Amino acid sequence: MKKQIKYVSAAEAVRVIKSGDHVHLSSVASAPQCLIQAMCDRGRNHELKDVHIHHLHTEGPAPYADPEFEGVFQLDSFFVGGNVRKVTQSGYADYIPVFLSETQKLYRSGVLPCNVAMIQVSEPDAHGYVSLGTSVDATLAAVECAEHVIAVINKYVPRSFGDAFIHVDDIDIFVQDDKPLEEAHFSVPNEIETAIGKNCAALIEDGACLQMGIGAIPNAVLAQLGNHKDLGIHTEMFADGVLPLVESGVINGRNKAIDKGKMVSTFLMGSQKVYDFIDNNPGVAMMDVGYTNDPFIIAKNPKVTAINSALQVDLTGQICADSLGTKFYSGVGGQIDFIYGASRSEGGKAILAMPSVTNKGVSKIASTLTLGAGVVTTRAHAHWFVTEYGAVNLYGKSLQERARLIISVAHPDHQEELDKAAFERYGAHHTYIKATTQTK
Repeated sequence: MKKQIKYVSAAEAVRVIKSGDHVHLSSVASAPQCLIQAMCDRGRNHELKDVHIHHLHTEGPAPYADPEFEGVFQLDSFFVGGNVRKVTQSGYADYIPVFLSETQKLYRSGVLPCNVAMIQVSEPDAHGYVSLGTSVDATLAAVECAEHVIAVINKYVPRSFGDAFIHVDDIDIFVQDDKPLEEAHFSVPNEIETAIGKNCAALIEDGACLQMGIGAIPNAVLAQLGNHKDLGIHTEMFADGVLPLVESGVINGRNKAIDKGKMVSTFLMGSQKVYDFIDNNPGVAMMDVGYTNDPFIIAKNPKVTAINSALQVDLTGQICADSLGTKFYSGVGGQIDFIYGASRSEGGKAILAMPSVTNKGVSKIASTLTLGAGVVTTRAHAHWFVTEYGAVNLYGKSLQERARLIISVAHPDHQEELDKAAFERYGAHHTYIKATTQTK
């Protein structure tokens, strides 16, 4: 029997927030914009101070991070999305370095308090359950631990399965706001991204279980998989690029050892087509991030192939993927979770991919990482490294061998200078690079 829900306005709902509280926002498309605006209105009226905001990547406006709210709201995010990148780089917001798999643990262990969880959910079903839709990730843990749970009931939130269901009895305050979810659209891969996609696709075997990070390169890889067979998905997120492969039968999960036949994810980021795809779809399991990103669970599937992006790599194989110098770009995310899991999967492959140069022609392969760069993937974790010039396997290679291999997939205009740097550091000559390059 359905519980009779009493709705209040967003302005009334956020009255439970007190100065000094820690507030969690559901992620990506599910960021509850009406509650965010109401909370910021209270901030502008000088009713709050020292409120800490936590979330993963979110789509849409993030006004609480604006400089006008200095001393009122402090954003300490678990992942830095494009909407808060500039303010984070400027010092008006901050970042908590944490593996994506452990974001839920911050709440469940009590390391971070959660006074208020502000979430967006589907309409309740006949049994009183709502779905977290596109954002389970650390949001489920926040709901479990929060003193107050405020939920926006929105008819546009898809009814997803897996760990996404919570009962209305676990929600304290209800707001209704039927607005379409924020969409994320990705550009068509350019020539370099397409070349990287082809090089990565050549490493993916039939029956592989895929994890793809966020961005143009993962989409470029997916675009090259039309002739593959029996692929599976176990990932932290997916977007529109998987849909054609599901429709054609390329992605079917038949070779998975766990969650066989199901696509497993913890949050979504894409167009309305993606949200429609997961709605009432038992073939998609939206799971707690402690499950999706647990390396030991990941490794239970055979041929796990994890493809992630990077900002910079040095000649030893250290991978920078979150910050360069004083510029902060994203976060640790799920990269290490899946690299560690894929490397322990039977027949698995851990792949880091990036263009060899920046848009300004600066080499992204460096003799040493930029001062202040964040090492997300250590040289001990690095296996396959891919650019538009090829793919090399660094696993089991000495420092000199790694330097030769990495230089072999650098932009030709930069190979000589990198070779000189390698020789000065290791005595590693460029002259026999081709003989040691591995492409599969």
